[in-house]
Amino acid sequence: MISKDIKFIDLFAGLGGIRLGFEQAFKEMGFNTRCVMTSEIKPHAIVTLKQNFKDHAFAGDIFEITREQIPDFDFLLGGFPCQPFSASGKRQGFLDTRGTLFFEIERILHAKKPYGFILENVEGLVKHDLANKKDRMGRTLATIIEKLTNELGYKVSWKVLDAIDFGLPQSRKRVFIVGTKDSKVDISIRKSKKKFLKDILEVGLDTMHSDFVKKLLNHYTIAELQGKSIKDKRGGANNIHSWDISLKGEVSKSQQILLNQLFKERRKKHWAKEIGIDWMDGMALTAEQISTFFDKSLYNSLEELQLMLDDLVEKGYLRFEHPKKLVKEEVGDSIRTYRAHDETKPKGYNIVTGKLSFEINKILDPADIAPTLVATDVSRLAVPDGNGLRRLTVREGLRLFGYPEWYEINVKETKAFDLLGNTVAVPVVKHVATQLAKAYGTEERHKEKLKTTVCS
Repeated sequence: MISKDIKFIDLFAGLGGIRLGFEQAFKEMGFNTRCVMTSEIKPHAIVTLKQNFKDHAFAGDIFEITREQIPDFDFLLGGFPCQPFSASGKRQGFLDTRGTLFFEIERILHAKKPYGFILENVEGLVKHDLANKKDRMGRTLATIIEKLTNELGYKVSWKVLDAIDFGLPQSRKRVFIVGTKDSKVDISIRKSKKKFLKDILEVGLDTMHSDFVKKLLNHYTIAELQGKSIKDKRGGANNIHSWDISLKGEVSKSQQILLNQLFKERRKKHWAKEIGIDWMDGMALTAEQISTFFDKSLYNSLEELQLMLDDLVEKGYLRFEHPKKLVKEEVGDSIRTYRAHDETKPKGYNIVTGKLSFEINKILDPADIAPTLVATDVSRLAVPDGNGLRRLTVREGLRLFGYPEWYEINVKETKAFDLLGNTVAVPVVKHVATQLAKAYGTEERHKEKLKTTVCS
């Protein structure tokens, strides 16, 4: 008889999204699943997991789990965090997994020898630490595949999958690595019908009435705001700057033009050569340098330009600072690289704020899809609701990742969004796990047939 009872462990569990997709897939294939160990260290994640799943078996920090503490299991699930594996400056690649979170997965697979696994990581893992630009994968992923294949004996396949291809209104690309002891699993897909934000949004909720939102609505209609980003260090037709809505104080038309020209000009590489620093994306420029590109019909003298700039500094639109130089220093066997103000260079004017400086940094368009949701700014997303704006709700966030309606996150909203920003798209995992279940079922039937043949 084919074993219908599947045991699995869930590492770096988060909200349990990989587990959820795995259980859905195996249940539909006729298997019973049981989580025999969960590893997670965030208290708000543990609270949420306990609320939504009946099998817990929490084991805490993966670094402290010994081989003897781990029950036997059939599948390992792990959305392990991606670290900067290669030594900065030396580009040695991911040559040794010791000390990394992947090593803990490697250690457990070696000790317990389960039938298979599902690993998930950010898309950037694929090209991390490239030896050559044309290579299909970087040295980090190549080393992971080599460890899983040659040292642990698994048949491994991997693919970057996008949540938007699975009927979710969010573009979220993640690399999935799967393996079994018997055969490579094909996790390629046929794309689903595209959905849009309006398909998952709630309506008629309380809207925001902060000074920031009032200023937005005083300058733009709801229709004009849809799809707009709000940040000062970038531009384009779909971007609103703080000075466009007089957020920090009134600015003249001439000052608006000045700010719009400065935030573009400060990125040009010839300024780095003139200043005598390594180029960076946004450099402080002096009033004299600014006078070379700012429309001279808008001011009468360098002194007047200086007054315009100083007024923008006082209001908080600009910062008066030394340009930054690139600093490299040895730290043990590696080289640490960072930027620091070069006080030997004249002070100049620089744009102050990035996208995380505002309570809203993007207004989503209901007729479009959401960007990739990340923990750092998911709480700063807004959606139109009637004649106002409101924040994305936790329920809407769960829907963007394909979580079922019964799933609840009853922790502080900031903690909930932290978990959402790091979770997986459940339908994507379900697809991957379905292929894995098919492979497992086929192999078990093959073994059963061989036993029958031998016995007869």
